[in-house]
Amino acid sequence: MTVRTFIPEELLGPLNEVERKNAPSVLYAAGDVGILERGARVSIVGTRRASKEGSIQASKIASTLASKGVVVVSGLAEGIDTAAHEATLAVGGRTVAVIGTPLNTCYPKKNAALQARLASEHLVITQFPPGRPTSPSDFPMRNRTMALLSDATMIIEAGDGSGTLHQGWEALRLGRPLFLPAQACESGALSWPKEFLKYGAIPFAPDQLDMVLEYLPESRGAASPSF
Repeated sequence: MTVRTFIPEELLGPLNEVERKNAPSVLYAAGDVGILERGARVSIVGTRRASKEGSIQASKIASTLASKGVVVVSGLAEGIDTAAHEATLAVGGRTVAVIGTPLNTCYPKKNAALQARLASEHLVITQFPPGRPTSPSDFPMRNRTMALLSDATMIIEAGDGSGTLHQGWEALRLGRPLFLPAQACESGALSWPKEFLKYGAIPFAPDQLDMVLEYLPESRGAASPSF
């Protein structure tokens, strides 16, 4: 595995003041960084303890978006993240994993083969240098970076207090569209959807993905990566 080092602007183009405020100083990448210029990027994220219905929904959304040329971005956790990556691969789409460990580490270990495939055929990105010990606080930092790399974020399933919610707040802080399942917004069983809706999050139903596409940029004007 070849690891390359970039400053965020080399991969994403110029950052505005809000984007730059919490951007990592360095990104480490393995795989095809050209994926970042091949279409709008949408994060599909959610709980590690996904329900069967949540995993199915994540897979359907990822495969539909990927088939329309969207680059699917996710972490590499169990549950929703894994479902999103695997569904994208199944339809021949492009996917990016943003991980909370160095590139020479995999968490969870059961996803080692998936991480290796993405690092070889797609793209894996982290802000943590090889050999750095991993701590629980690294994963919220990872979510902040994933929001920065994405044109929009979709939360598929999450409980109150889920680490996934860090990315939702960061997407809103960056002024990026944040999409929430309409069912979660309407049920009243969770408090977080109501809080996000106050700040401009957008409810969506699984059959409304064309609406999601309307919020995505047609082009991004990113800088050409340095090799």
